Amino acid sequence: MHVTPWMRVLLKLWPLSLVLASCDTRVVDSEPSMDTTFHAQPCNDLQGSPVDLSQYKGQVVLVVNVASHCGYTPQYEDLESLHTQYKDRGFTVMAFPCNDFGGQEPGGAKEIAETCRATYGATFPVMEKVVVIEGADQSPIYAEMAMSTGELPSWNFGKYLVGPDGRAVAFFGSSVKPMSLEITERIEALLPVPGGAGS
Repeated sequence: MHVTPWMRVLLKLWPLSLVLASCDTRVVDSEPSMDTTFHAQPCNDLQGSPVDLSQYKGQVVLVVNVASHCGYTPQYEDLESLHTQYKDRGFTVMAFPCNDFGGQEPGGAKEIAETCRATYGATFPVMEKVVVIEGADQSPIYAEMAMSTGELPSWNFGKYLVGPDGRAVAFFGSSVKPMSLEITERIEALLPVPGGAGS
């Protein structure tokens, strides 16, 4: 195959894009401003059945765009640990498979379930594959959270923390580990104190 000068430029830039993606350590607190909350958005589960997100009113949700063939895919293990640690206090992890970055979620529901359920033992909700990046097919959930926080994931395993009122309160880049203090301290601040009046 003949390699053109333009292809050489792309080949030189490709490793740089991987480095930038692997260094997404953004932690952004937001001033929520969206008119439509997370709870009012349309959503389907992994099998394509509608999910009423209003059932999560009053709960804290970590929304994550996941992929089965990414260097961050082992974060599934920590996402499950996080979900297990806080689920009895009104918290859940919610995964949204996404093929936008590097084509790393090419499969359908069966293949996605094999990765998250069988390989990593995830018990948290996994939704239908969505489009995260801006465009006509962008998920309304991601459009609203981007509008609220001013942030969109730049790679797989970007994370939004959604408060009990359904508004995104923080964004964490792909490199921020699910069990890191940056995330767990913010979850703790949003959840009722164990044994307290609000629990």
